[in-house]
Amino acid sequence: MQNQCAGVEAFFEPLGFLSIFFDITCGFVILFNDPYAVMFVVLAAFVGIVFGALPGLTAAAAIAMMLPILIAYNDEIGGLAGLAFLYVIGKSGRYGGSIAAILFNTPGTAASAATMQDGYPMTQNGKAGKALKTATVASAYGDYFGEIVLIFGAVSIAAFTRQFGPPENFAIYLMAFIVIGSVVSDSIIKGILSTLFGAVVGLIGEDIITGQFKMTMGIDELESGMALVPLLIGVFVISEVIIQAEKAAKVKMIDLAARKVEDPTAHYFTWNEFKRCFPLMFRSSIYGSLIGMMPGLGSSVACFVAYGEEKRKAKNKKEWGTGIVEGIAAPESANNAVSGPSMIPLLTLGIPGSTIAAVLIGMFLVNGLQPGPSIFATEPPLFMGGQLISPREFIFGVFAAGLIGIACYALIGYFAAPLIGRVIAILPTQYLYPFIFMTALAASYSSRASIWDVGFALLFGVIGYAMRRTNFSAAAFIIAFVLTSSMEEAFRQSMIISDKGFFIFTSFEYQGKFSYAPIFLIIAAVVILFRSWSTYRAKQAEDQQTTQ
Repeated sequence: MQNQCAGVEAFFEPLGFLSIFFDITCGFVILFNDPYAVMFVVLAAFVGIVFGALPGLTAAAAIAMMLPILIAYNDEIGGLAGLAFLYVIGKSGRYGGSIAAILFNTPGTAASAATMQDGYPMTQNGKAGKALKTATVASAYGDYFGEIVLIFGAVSIAAFTRQFGPPENFAIYLMAFIVIGSVVSDSIIKGILSTLFGAVVGLIGEDIITGQFKMTMGIDELESGMALVPLLIGVFVISEVIIQAEKAAKVKMIDLAARKVEDPTAHYFTWNEFKRCFPLMFRSSIYGSLIGMMPGLGSSVACFVAYGEEKRKAKNKKEWGTGIVEGIAAPESANNAVSGPSMIPLLTLGIPGSTIAAVLIGMFLVNGLQPGPSIFATEPPLFMGGQLISPREFIFGVFAAGLIGIACYALIGYFAAPLIGRVIAILPTQYLYPFIFMTALAASYSSRASIWDVGFALLFGVIGYAMRRTNFSAAAFIIAFVLTSSMEEAFRQSMIISDKGFFIFTSFEYQGKFSYAPIFLIIAAVVILFRSWSTYRAKQAEDQQTTQ
């Protein structure tokens, strides 16, 4: 494969810093030479849309269910095809949520909650086709914007973070814990507690230094730590099945033909509307990209930020919420722009920027790749899918899959979204969610062929349900669980090389080189102080309104 990329490299070599175009071009070469990769990308575009459009289920749930299957068949299909499949599901799943939001007034995912405010009124006005096509165009626009930010941003940032040592790594992880815990929930206390709970679960298993077992409670299956797959399935899939069973009500499809409209453009997103929405989608994509790079915030925050900001700037504020294309274009371009940049913290720092990125870590590790700045460095090539490729080429192959996946879900959504909505509306939920429940249990068992993992999935299903009912953050819990082992390792390594004890994390110098660790700790302190202050001010304003 390196020989196949040699001609491309020779063409782009004179461009110097623009050689990143060589990397992405080589990524396409690698992708199209994999016998399964492109097929899996197309399949992922469809699967993600369907899962996203099912009320309550999310792209993270779909990925959690697919992960053990892909791990089991990783050698047969190749690591690139498996990771590309999960990555594209994350993208198309975010878009799929808009179908349920527009047609059913029920967000398929939290990321499409703001889309309901104008999407469902448009459906009631007989303009469901226009609403769905607007969502498709805006989602693809935002996703491409975010993917470009990822491609050009990840390598540049990784080149800087590659020089970090254990003290900086520990400070980054601690900063991530504090930032995630303080911003992902309405309550700082609940967010921090969710993060701490994830850290406690992540500490279960063998001590990395002494080899002794911690908190295993005598269960042999816990000696290697809590498995990621049953935990994910419990928190994201089984908890949702419990909630859907509790609702015990079927979402009804709106009769799209119930209200006739004379406007011939009622089912199309016109060119004039696109030109009117273009600046709005550009700004919203910037919001989404910036929010995506902040660990723990995610698409649900981005959609409301974009909707609120664009409504505030709009001249026709009173029309927002009544069914206008701008009210769909803003949140949809923002929430999909999160997809690419949310991978930047993972690839540059080893910190998942979202729950989907946290799940993808499993596929990276299965293929012998440790997420972080060294993933772009020169390493021995890997043999995947019949190809000999370097880790850097592998990552750009995933980026290429993302670019193709966006086009695939955009085409499927533009022409088939109403049909997908109709099919979902007639699915018998009394059979659908029990089927999903049984599939989730099978996936839990298949990860390690252990009945204990099925029990863990059920346990964390109940825990996930309780967390969602009490507004604790499942996202903070999962990300903290994934980060804890790396954070512990960085802390132990820092203590080994330190001659200052804990002060190595507050010193701007260690082993004769500059340390960035104090800077990250300062950022963490500023974030939690700002979050506490804003919460206090919001509480004061609420109390004043109550007394008036």
